[in-house]
Amino acid sequence: MAATEPVPRVLKVLVIHGYRQSAKSSREKTGSFRKGLKKYLDLVYFTAPNKLPAVSVTDENSREEYGWWFSKRQNSLSFNAHEQSEIDPGHEASVELIKKTFIEQGPFDGLLGFSQGATMAAHICALREQEETPFQFKFAILCAGFKSRSTAHQKYYNRPITCPVLHVYGDTDQVIPKEMSLELEELFTDSTVLNHPGGHYLPATATERKVYQQFLDRFRT
Repeated sequence: MAATEPVPRVLKVLVIHGYRQSAKSSREKTGSFRKGLKKYLDLVYFTAPNKLPAVSVTDENSREEYGWWFSKRQNSLSFNAHEQSEIDPGHEASVELIKKTFIEQGPFDGLLGFSQGATMAAHICALREQEETPFQFKFAILCAGFKSRSTAHQKYYNRPITCPVLHVYGDTDQVIPKEMSLELEELFTDSTVLNHPGGHYLPATATERKVYQQFLDRFRT
């Protein structure tokens, strides 16, 4: 009898959401992506440890927005991907939470990061290079990522990052312009690119789904 071919695995992937999001909102925003790749991916959602400051009492009760770090302390903590910064409050707590999630909910095959979350995922990819790292995974998908303008993050960019990555960015992204994503892409030695015509979102049409599938097939055996 001929040996049967092994069934490709469903890959377990940790989702690192965008700024002003949470596990709940990230799951909602990635619904089409998740459904289109359900035979490929098991997505695990969690929320960043840094809650955005409320601007009013009403806002305090209703707002469920979080970030991975902040770039400014003036008046209250805030974040802008375009501004130069000497600080990164919240970043260390985020690394520790991701480490804790790896230990408690892993192992994971990969990471999926969006916007600020994609940059956070890129930093985890850099930490993956270290000896005795807790971050053991095979690949990352970085959508609308950027090279952080915080001087505290330069240490993540001092050497090439070998983790295989699919970089996703849009021609009309007004939040993270394509040029900023290209700066991040240059840091990686094993890059695949999905350049779509849209804006600041994770694309999930049939055309883009084929690119995701081809990339993910590398890691399913």
